[in-house]
Amino acid sequence: MTGSGWSAGSAPARRRGPELERAILDAALEQLGTIGWSAVTMEGVAAGARTGKAALYRRWSSKADLVADALREGLPELGPLADHGSVREDLYRLCVRMRDVMRSPAGEALRAVLHECDHTHADRFREVIRKGLHEPAHRLTREVVDRGIERGEVRRDAAEPMVADVIPALFMYRSKMCGSEWPDAEIAEMIDAVMVPMLRA
Repeated sequence: MTGSGWSAGSAPARRRGPELERAILDAALEQLGTIGWSAVTMEGVAAGARTGKAALYRRWSSKADLVADALREGLPELGPLADHGSVREDLYRLCVRMRDVMRSPAGEALRAVLHECDHTHADRFREVIRKGLHEPAHRLTREVVDRGIERGEVRRDAAEPMVADVIPALFMYRSKMCGSEWPDAEIAEMIDAVMVPMLRA
């Protein structure tokens, strides 16, 4: 056995820079999804990434720093939203994409962490959601509304911040209070029963 505890034949090639950081972040995300925030340790993540604990502390001073980066890097991007010719279709596709982000491994881990961690850390992890999902969703919602105004299908006074709050507010309320996982049919119902009538010119 080598001094690291691995046999010479099984020891991985030495990794540095982005490759090593990616392995560490992936290991942190995997542990968050399996054992939860409280049980995650720097030692455990190092073992999962097959590296030394010092490699983690050179990059992150605490578990919270590491977890925040793992969640931030792991969340899929909403990305640009194509124009599908109607505000109804654009909003539906945006909501499906938002739902899928929160169903991703990082999204599931992030929701679990928020339920489990203390108030001191909760605000930090809510910031990950705000930057990674809510702000991009607000921007894309405004783009969809603006396109609808240009087409004449959306009332002109709908381009105000409170309108962009409605979708994330409904998502959060029904997820927390009703346990909804937002199947496609429920997303379509929200768009048809709430958003389209509210925006109609």
